[in-house]
Amino acid sequence: MTDPAAHSFDLDPYLRRQCALVDGALESYLAGYPETAQTLYRAMRRGVFPGGKRVRPILTLAAGELCGAEAARLLPFACAVELIHAYSLIHDDLPALDDDDFRRGEPAVHKIFGDGMALLAGDGLLTEAFHLLSGGEALGAAAPQTVVTVIRELAHAAGALGLVGGQALDLEAEGKNADLATVEMIHVRKTGALILAAVRIGALVAGAAGPDLARLSRYGEYLGLAFQIADDILDSHGGKTEPAETGASELRKATYPSVVGIAAARARLEELLRLALSAIEPYGARAAFLAAIARRTVGRAMPGHGV
Repeated sequence: MTDPAAHSFDLDPYLRRQCALVDGALESYLAGYPETAQTLYRAMRRGVFPGGKRVRPILTLAAGELCGAEAARLLPFACAVELIHAYSLIHDDLPALDDDDFRRGEPAVHKIFGDGMALLAGDGLLTEAFHLLSGGEALGAAAPQTVVTVIRELAHAAGALGLVGGQALDLEAEGKNADLATVEMIHVRKTGALILAAVRIGALVAGAAGPDLARLSRYGEYLGLAFQIADDILDSHGGKTEPAETGASELRKATYPSVVGIAAARARLEELLRLALSAIEPYGARAAFLAAIARRTVGRAMPGHGV
């Protein structure tokens, strides 16, 4: 597939710049909770900092900027998305769910503060996201009805029909011979719903509707599923693009490679990339950053794939 704008776009400086914006805003929003005052606040901050790539809030900024909004207007909404993501990771790492002792190479929140405090820290970040969305900065950046729409969008993505529902399906599928439909349903909810919401929220705040919102929604849907399939492939290979001796399938998780194999999983990734790029093709070079993010998402799990 040819997309010269996506290939020529220098993604890394863009990501660093946007990540710095998000981190600065998150610091500002969480400053009201002094980490020295209470263990809960320290645990909440630990779930947010140090952060990862900030993909979801960057997608909110990117979609909104594509539709004509300035980053300053989009930041409270982008940060609310990231607070939801941070909460989900804290809970995801708990022994009752994925049982991970480390997050980004550092001890997980529950390993430092205990399971109970980690659970509460996640709850705190979840509710803080909606506190932020209903506050003065968000209401000053978008019309009240748009803010209500965004709150509903994010609540849906985080709830029983989205992230939480996907986590529940994932838990129930452990140790079972899950079929492809089940795996896709898990991925679309557990990972894809928040990525889709991140894109749509940026577009909504910018005033997008009709064909623009539909195009960006399709992009977000395809990217969300591709993101988790790429993670599945990397997990099955021990974090590398080539096979490792042990992988996620041996941990009895329902993953794409464990159901259809690596070759078919990569073929699905290629298809999702083509669909995502096709959805934003009408924007041409204006959407170069969105195209580059899609290529990077797929390329990390595809040896020799250009990004």
